[in-house]
Amino acid sequence: MKTSSNKSYKLTITALFAALSCIATMIIIPIGLENGYINLGDCVVLSSGWVLGPIYGAVAAATGTMLADIFSGYAYYAPATFIIKAVMAVVAYYIYRLIAKKSVISSVIASIISSLISEAVMVSGYFIFESVFLDIGMKAAIADIPGNALQGAAAIIIASILHERLKNINIRKDR
Repeated sequence: MKTSSNKSYKLTITALFAALSCIATMIIIPIGLENGYINLGDCVVLSSGWVLGPIYGAVAAATGTMLADIFSGYAYYAPATFIIKAVMAVVAYYIYRLIAKKSVISSVIASIISSLISEAVMVSGYFIFESVFLDIGMKAAIADIPGNALQGAAAIIIASILHERLKNINIRKDR
């Protein structure tokens, strides 16, 4: 039976992950490409999915990164970010669980594969949003792919390392 204190605990951890994803997204590192930078937001997005599960992880990832867009002056990206980051957290969770069931596959490999698929969601999601909904043109949307892919690659590496440290934390467990 779930208690109200258990639900409060889960909501508190979800809010903490949302705050972490907001802060990590707002800290940008320029990479020299036009409109290109990386941030550590996706590391928290992936970790949210792995640690919190699909529902709480999606809420934390989507809310935090959307707020980062709003606070950073990119509010027009906020709706897309909300959807893309939520889907990333859900995909990271389910793909990891699917792969981790195989006893011959290590958790590192499972986290890398689930990260790759989640980051492909991010790159394709922003490409679709920019080319269709923002109407910036196909050429400009294509020009943003390398920067998004590089950000995704950084997140895959850092989040997979971080996951090894966090994987034994079971936040979803009843308390």
